[in-house]
Amino acid sequence: MTRRDQLAPESAPARGPRRLIFESGSPGSVCFEAPATEHPGPSLDEMLGGRVRSHPAHLPHVSEVDIARHYAHLASMNFGVDTGTYPLGSCTMKYNPRLAEDACRLEGFSGLHPYQPASSVQGALQLMGSLSAALAEVSGLPGVTLQPAAGAHGELTALMLFRAFHVANGDARRRVIIPDSSHGTNPATVSMCGYEAVTVPSDSQGNVDIRALREALDEDVAALMLTNPNTLGLFDPQIVDICAAVHDAGALAYCDGANLNAIMGLARPGDMGFDAMHINLHKTFATPHGGGGPGAGPVCVTPVLAPFLPGPIPALGQDGRWGLTWPEHSIGRVRSFMGNFGVLVRAYAYILAVGGDGLREASEQAVLSANYVRQGLKAAFELPYDRSCMHEFVLSAGRLRRENGVRALDVAKRLLDHGIHPPTIYFPLIVDEAMMIEPTETEPLEALDSLVSAMLEIAAEAKTDPDILHGAPYTTPVRRLDEGRAAKRPDLRWKPDGE
Repeated sequence: MTRRDQLAPESAPARGPRRLIFESGSPGSVCFEAPATEHPGPSLDEMLGGRVRSHPAHLPHVSEVDIARHYAHLASMNFGVDTGTYPLGSCTMKYNPRLAEDACRLEGFSGLHPYQPASSVQGALQLMGSLSAALAEVSGLPGVTLQPAAGAHGELTALMLFRAFHVANGDARRRVIIPDSSHGTNPATVSMCGYEAVTVPSDSQGNVDIRALREALDEDVAALMLTNPNTLGLFDPQIVDICAAVHDAGALAYCDGANLNAIMGLARPGDMGFDAMHINLHKTFATPHGGGGPGAGPVCVTPVLAPFLPGPIPALGQDGRWGLTWPEHSIGRVRSFMGNFGVLVRAYAYILAVGGDGLREASEQAVLSANYVRQGLKAAFELPYDRSCMHEFVLSAGRLRRENGVRALDVAKRLLDHGIHPPTIYFPLIVDEAMMIEPTETEPLEALDSLVSAMLEIAAEAKTDPDILHGAPYTTPVRRLDEGRAAKRPDLRWKPDGE
């Protein structure tokens, strides 16, 4: 047996190398050949005004079956939620029901043109209006815009609303407070809106240090941006007092809705005292997440902020027909047309399919799954905050690094050999050698047990033979990369011999 065979767990499939499509086929192979015509049109050279290439393009000579097999193989090399467990903390990489995919592909939705008159898209407008009402109920915040294209875009929209509100009240404020456990997009959004970011620390329990928060609050603070549950997967029991302190200073409270899937149907940010929040439809409500989009980050706000929402907004007229209206003090459009409509259809289909009780059950299952896995791993890894978590939790490989020279990166790479995608690592930054795990509500008990078993086996290997982890992965199409170089100097272009 080779060392690769010795180091690969039995559950992990070994996938060998395959030739590039440029190296396949033969000069006589073709996929499609257009029939000759009796009345040929202008030549390609004439159509391009003489700007044709001086030599033939280096295209592969392959048959239709070669092409089909090529792309099927590429698909098999990709890891996704349909191929294995994907416990990527803070990103909610979960299985999404195909019902929502079928709904957004219905001709009445997929065939719409964004410039159609309102009279011809009554169904689409009604869907958006009904989705807005559902999100208002889930969040406890009645004003809704569906335009933002992603979570970070929703953050930006919310801070723009806050700025418009303060300016309308003759109150120019310059600072926004964020906790040290915040998502990385929060400080970026603060900067883009022209504010100065002020960081407050976490306390020993992973909550916001409320004493430090009170010291930072003054008449120059425009808002607090807070994720609850936070990035550590912990619900802050002080949240009502936190929002009250923010309001006492004349500031507004923003909830990063990235972790809504832990509390929907159980608690509402609006009831906690938040003035606005964004909701990641592409994480919580049945749109495949990742790959750069498309996404949707609707923003929900209090009645006081509703007049500043982006427009136009779907509204039901007195005549029973749907149309588009502009809020009185709207900040204007933040997205072309009505946002990423296909994502909105998926979300509405999901909400209708599971209902309010189903949304609550999804949250309960996500929390149960996370605590089950946390309990199974707490003895083998450091647990910085040993308390019940919500939908995700953070472990540390700090002890493995100190005692065995094994880092979180090594654990993550070795997990790939078990057919499981690694968790988020080195985030949040306040945890040394962080490993952020989110099992999600859609993973069955067998998958959770496999995840726990794999990580326990890796922890044991770290003590007995750490070199195994340093060399992992062994079963993936590509072995361990220089990740810095791969990100900054990717080699994505095939060059024929001689070039």
